[in-house]
Amino acid sequence: MDQSVLIDIDALRVGMFIQLEVGWMNHPFPMNSFRISSHEQIRVLRDLGLKSVRHIPAKSTALAQTPSEAPERMADVQPEQDDVGEPAVERLGRSTTAQAGVRALYNATQQRCRQRYQEAATVYESVCAGVQAAPQKVREQAESLVRACVAQLLEQGPYAVHLLADSLGQRSAGHAVNVLVLALLLGRALRMEARELCLLGTAALLHDLGKVGLPIHIAEPGAALNLSDMQRYQEHVGLSVDLGQRMGLSSDVLIAIAQHHEMADGSGFPLRLVGEDLSRCGQILALVNRYDRLCNPLHGEQALTPHEALARIFALRRECFDATVLGAFIRMMGVYPPGSLVQLVDGRFGLVVVVDALHSLRPCVVLYEPAVPRDEAPLLDLAQNDEVGILRSLKPAQLPRDALDYLLPRPRISYFFERALSPRDCGGSA
Repeated sequence: MDQSVLIDIDALRVGMFIQLEVGWMNHPFPMNSFRISSHEQIRVLRDLGLKSVRHIPAKSTALAQTPSEAPERMADVQPEQDDVGEPAVERLGRSTTAQAGVRALYNATQQRCRQRYQEAATVYESVCAGVQAAPQKVREQAESLVRACVAQLLEQGPYAVHLLADSLGQRSAGHAVNVLVLALLLGRALRMEARELCLLGTAALLHDLGKVGLPIHIAEPGAALNLSDMQRYQEHVGLSVDLGQRMGLSSDVLIAIAQHHEMADGSGFPLRLVGEDLSRCGQILALVNRYDRLCNPLHGEQALTPHEALARIFALRRECFDATVLGAFIRMMGVYPPGSLVQLVDGRFGLVVVVDALHSLRPCVVLYEPAVPRDEAPLLDLAQNDEVGILRSLKPAQLPRDALDYLLPRPRISYFFERALSPRDCGGSA
């Protein structure tokens, strides 16, 4: 077993492998044990008020550098190799000669994800159109879709979360599908079994169904609502439950739908429940619903990048969510979720497009190369390029306009999941 020594916080250097002896929810790092990769991480550790940490010399490659200030960001953490497991994900960007094959594989994966996303969005739109006249019939449509998604998720082993290149379907359908995808992935990360995942997925898909009875400017507001309209907007929770009852949904599904705007600290609506009153499915829905609304907002709010949304939830709103659920979500999505705009340590700009379950801290990035057409842009898998890392997350306004248009031409964030492929699937070696 590797020996650790207690060292003063001022003795920290880039390259040191450390162990934190505080609870995971008391710091912003995805793991308690990691190798320091930037001066920013040292600054964050100091800001936490820690006086000392445990250092493992045998796992360290410390550099004799004096810590300095860096642009403020969530820390990018290198996971300990033993925690990662055997490589079983898409290995993108292994060499220049492999780029054509890698791009073809990525495009094929995107096409599958787009097709499945569009199918899900079409089912949701059909449910919305038919729920008043044929509630039992549309329930069968919704449950059939969810069962298929759960079966795919459980049968394919390690998964990857993909950012979709284009906005698909209506905005309301896009939100419903995003919440469905993220809720199922989070439920799987929390080791839910198939039956519970089906209940969770049905609630996730139908959580906003009551909006079909509201005027569009209230159901999907593009600007801030006045008090009376906001009260009507909040009624969509009860309306969704009412429609769910007409559809014959189970009590577990109805409870989760009823709780998708409740917060663990009692600040949610409509009943201001607290954490102990919330079901696990309700806790999951509340979190992924809020995350997607930060990325794809209503009420005229400014959209956040996925990295910003995750950072805001952790820094400002974590008391609103169950600690176990939030911790699993951050680990699942990585520090830089798909859709995050980043700058690499070599100065290049990129867009995170794939995060896989085994290497969530080393995502796949599409690089900005203005001389190359966007649909042929190089892909860099940071899990297979140890010499390259992410320097910082960027807001859209921090990128040159041509880089932003190249990397993120459509601001809406959409997700779907796909089996994480092995290196040989894309022509690489293990």
